[in-house]
Amino acid sequence: MVVRKRLVIVCVVVLVVLAGCSASDLASRDGDAGDSQPERGAAPEAEQDQSSDSSDAPAQRVVIRNGTVHSRVSDFDAARENLTEMVRDRGGYVTDSNEYTSGSNETRHTSGRLVYRVPAENFTSTFEEIKREGRVTRSHTNTTDVTDQIADLDARLKNLRAQRDRLRTLYEQANETEDVLAVGERLSSVQGEIERLEARRQALDNRVSYATITVELTEPTPTKDAPSAWYETGVLAAFLESVSGVVVVARAVVVGTAYVLPYLVVFGLPLVGLGVLFRRWRD
Repeated sequence: MVVRKRLVIVCVVVLVVLAGCSASDLASRDGDAGDSQPERGAAPEAEQDQSSDSSDAPAQRVVIRNGTVHSRVSDFDAARENLTEMVRDRGGYVTDSNEYTSGSNETRHTSGRLVYRVPAENFTSTFEEIKREGRVTRSHTNTTDVTDQIADLDARLKNLRAQRDRLRTLYEQANETEDVLAVGERLSSVQGEIERLEARRQALDNRVSYATITVELTEPTPTKDAPSAWYETGVLAAFLESVSGVVVVARAVVVGTAYVLPYLVVFGLPLVGLGVLFRRWRD
């Protein structure tokens, strides 16, 4: 009797596993059907039990929206603050920000990259507002259709949850240690797969709900002012510049004299003495 009971439980577990695999394969094949996918969040059996209302309604496509804008701005910091405030007012937020400085002294300028996430319903208006901040050099948008991916995930999740429920029932009915371990191991594997697919489903939902806009901002490289001709200088400025030059020359003479004087004392006096002696000797 015990052997027969154990045999029945093992057979049931095998049937559950086979049924799950078959259902998963079927869901995967249905996910490749393209235009025949159900509306987002619909279960696979909804296709088998179609009502007159659902058959007349068009399928809703689920897409991920992305945009990129490259702009030249006069002031990087001011443009970044304006864009960030505008995005937050529309329910968005900043996910990534970096900036870097190029050039040196008079030619120093700043560039940077900002990544914003905004609610999908505000994507178009936000994108157009970002383009008004500076002079756009390049921009583009793109969409990724994830309707089939979501329908496939929903179908696989439903099958796995059904397997989990059946395995829980078997786990509660199992009496033998080997049966408990076998069913428990399979139940743990199914639960892990459910959690993995739920995480993927949640990530897709987030990317669908919030569009991504990447903004590249660049300040123009400053140019050095060409030096003006000497005759374009004003009279007063020329006089003051000359006075300043005289003062500089006078200071240079004083400093030079102070620098040379010790050498004159040390080496000049002996030379003068030798000269006087030489003149007396000739006389």
